[in-house]
Amino acid sequence: MKLKYYNNLDGIRAIAALMVMFFHFFIRIESTDGFLRFLTKISVFGQTGVTLFFVLSGFLITRILIATKNTEGFFKNFYLRRTLRIFPLYYLFLFLSYYIIPILFGTKIPELNQQLYYYTYLQNFASTFNWDAIGPSHFWSLAVEEHFYLFWPFIVYLFSNKNLIKIILIIIIGALALRWLMLSEGYQVFYFTFTRFDSLAIGALLAIIEIEGGFKKRTAKKFAVLLMSLIVPTVIMWTVFTGTGDVYIQIFKFLFLSGIYFSLIGMLLCLKEEHFVNKILRTKFFSFTGKISYGLYVYHPIVYKLCEHYFEIENVFLRFIFGISFSFLLSVISFYLFESSFLKLKKYFEYNKKQLVAEPIKAS
Repeated sequence: MKLKYYNNLDGIRAIAALMVMFFHFFIRIESTDGFLRFLTKISVFGQTGVTLFFVLSGFLITRILIATKNTEGFFKNFYLRRTLRIFPLYYLFLFLSYYIIPILFGTKIPELNQQLYYYTYLQNFASTFNWDAIGPSHFWSLAVEEHFYLFWPFIVYLFSNKNLIKIILIIIIGALALRWLMLSEGYQVFYFTFTRFDSLAIGALLAIIEIEGGFKKRTAKKFAVLLMSLIVPTVIMWTVFTGTGDVYIQIFKFLFLSGIYFSLIGMLLCLKEEHFVNKILRTKFFSFTGKISYGLYVYHPIVYKLCEHYFEIENVFLRFIFGISFSFLLSVISFYLFESSFLKLKKYFEYNKKQLVAEPIKAS
């Protein structure tokens, strides 16, 4: 199986970013207006865009790793390409957060020991165990993905595709058990790496399905059945067990949400390219938004705060449009004037395209 580029997944990446941006704006709105209260309530769903990112990343990274595990420079190429994509913008924004943004808001620059957890990608550990850390709070998800990138290439390299399925199941069960244990001890499980790894592992399972040629029209029905079977208990959790059953929600909701996005992505990849859904996802807007989605995710919270601080816009919807537009503008500038300079260097760490082959699982 030669590695195929799914350009419709750029649209999925765009949707995930827009979901998170919608959440971070409307979740802070306090209003007596019925419609605004409704938007605030449903904005919580936008938070699951991070889970969608995880599932999508698990799939895309795993298929690359499987297809390139036998190529020369496997580890070097993977880690350097990831570094060029992630680190420049990540550390640029940390510099802005610690030394430029405080000037704009007239606030104090955090102590170096409060910054260190973010420099070392341990901010989600700090959030979980209440360590003294200050930095962009939404960067917790970038830490989770970075931790996944650190160990997953070795797992893919050392184990057969058949054994990868077993490891994925172990990760899923382990995440469930750890969520139960940590919650029983009074710890949060939302930010912690090992309580969120099941989303990435479930995404990785899509890569195994792809190797087996599973993205076919008849398989779409199976994904649809799984989707419907997961939506029902997920809705029940949020409507029936809210409050007294919050512990159970925290244990299972990430698994169910990951399963829902697993099913949706699987269904999408089973559709023909000319399907109207794929045509929408491949439109210039979604393709371009997906292209700059990393910047959108990184910049949008501070853009919202800057807009509120420097511009007095009473109308909520105008303020939202202004914030989104400014986020797009900043992300475009960042992509073309900063990130692209590093992305161009990835050409020096290309995989041997003739070797990009993943073998299907053989029956024992």
